[in-house]
Amino acid sequence: MLGQPHKDKNGQWERGLIIGIAWDHRRCWGPLDASIAPYREQAGEDVRWDRRSLYSFGDGDLAGFASKYDLVIFDHPFVGDARTQGWLLDLGPLLSLQDKALFERDAVGASWRSYASEGGIWGLPLDSAAQTGAWRADLLQQSGFAVPRTFEDVIALGERGAAKGIAVGWPCVPTDLMCTLVSVAASMGLDPGHRGSEFLSGAEADGVLAQLRALARVAHPKSKEWNPIRCLDHMAANDDVAYVPYLFNYVNYSTGDLARPITFGAAPTINEGLAARTLLGGAGIGISASSLNPRAAFAYAMYLCSPAYQSGDYVTFGGQPGSRTAWQSERCNQLTRGFFRNTLPVLDNAYLRPTHPGFVPFFHNASLRLAAVIHEDAPAAQFVDWLNASYDDVRQRSIGGAR
Repeated sequence: MLGQPHKDKNGQWERGLIIGIAWDHRRCWGPLDASIAPYREQAGEDVRWDRRSLYSFGDGDLAGFASKYDLVIFDHPFVGDARTQGWLLDLGPLLSLQDKALFERDAVGASWRSYASEGGIWGLPLDSAAQTGAWRADLLQQSGFAVPRTFEDVIALGERGAAKGIAVGWPCVPTDLMCTLVSVAASMGLDPGHRGSEFLSGAEADGVLAQLRALARVAHPKSKEWNPIRCLDHMAANDDVAYVPYLFNYVNYSTGDLARPITFGAAPTINEGLAARTLLGGAGIGISASSLNPRAAFAYAMYLCSPAYQSGDYVTFGGQPGSRTAWQSERCNQLTRGFFRNTLPVLDNAYLRPTHPGFVPFFHNASLRLAAVIHEDAPAAQFVDWLNASYDDVRQRSIGGAR
C-alpha cells in the first residue's frame, strides 16, 4: 500500500510515504516519531511527521493542512467544519462494529464521542486532556499552605502567598482565558452553549466574569503572557509559582525524572456541594479527504490509537494517551507519579464544547473580546451581548445547513 505521494526537497515524488502533521510539543510528536520504526517493521509503511504550533492546532486553518497531509492531528471543535467542508474523511465506514465498541469502552470521558457529528466519525481519540489544577507540592508545603480546594482558597493563596515568595499562576492568553470562562461556568453548574440560543445569560455571565476578574487580580504578573506550556515551563524552572487553578494538564511535567515535578488534580470548586467541571481538551487523528490512500493512513492511525501502543511506547515517549487502558495502567502511573490516576476523574466529568460549523472562529473571536474585558476593562455588557448574538448565529446556521 502507498500513502499520498509528496515532493521531497529536490522536487521528486516520494512514494510509499504517509505524512502527518502534529503540533509542536513532545506530548504530541514524541510518541508519533517513536512509532515510525516499529510500524515500518510491522507494516512495511514509511511515515513522516511534520509539526505546527500549538496556536495553529487550536485556532489555525485546518483546511490548509488537510489539503497537504494524509493525517492531521486536530482539536475536536473543528469537527463540524471538517464535516461540512469535506476536509476530513468520515471514518465510520472504515471502522467495524467491534472497532466502535472497543473505542466506546476504552474512552476517556467524552473523548470518543467528541469526534462524532451527524452520524459520522471524523477522528480517533489519540490524546486526552482537560483543564485541571496544577501545583508544586514542595513549595506549598514549605510555605505552609494546603492545596486549594475552593475558589476562595485560591484567592486567599494569591493574596497571602506573596509574603512567602509564592504566587498563583494562570495561563490567560486569550484562548486559555476563554477556556477558563467555560470551566468556571461549568463548575457553577451551567452548561454554556448547550441550552439553546444563549451561550450564557446576562446574569450567568456576570457571575463568571466576577470570578475571572478576582483571579486576574491575584495572579502572577506574567500570567497574561502564558499559555499552559509557558506556564508549566516556568513552574518547572522557577520557585515562585506554587499553584495554578486552571490549565490543560500535561503529563510531561509529572514524570519521575524531573527536579521540580508538578502535580495535577481537580480544579477548585466554586459552588458548595458541586464538584468542579472543566473543559475537555485532547487531540484526535483524522484522515485527509485529499489522501490518495486513506486505507494505509487509517491502518496506521488505528495502530497509534490501539490500547497496546497507547499504554506502551505512547506513554514511554512522552505522550498523553486517549486510551482508558493507558490511564488505568499501573505502569503508566508509576512512570508519571500517578498523573493519570489523579486526573482521570476530571476528564470523565469534563465539559464538551459544541462542534457546530463555525464554532472555532466564534470561540477565537470571543477569546479576544474576553481578554479586552478582563485585562483592559472593556465593557462587559457589550461582550455578553456579542457572545450570545454571535453564538446564536453560529447555531442557527448550523441548524439550517445540517445535512
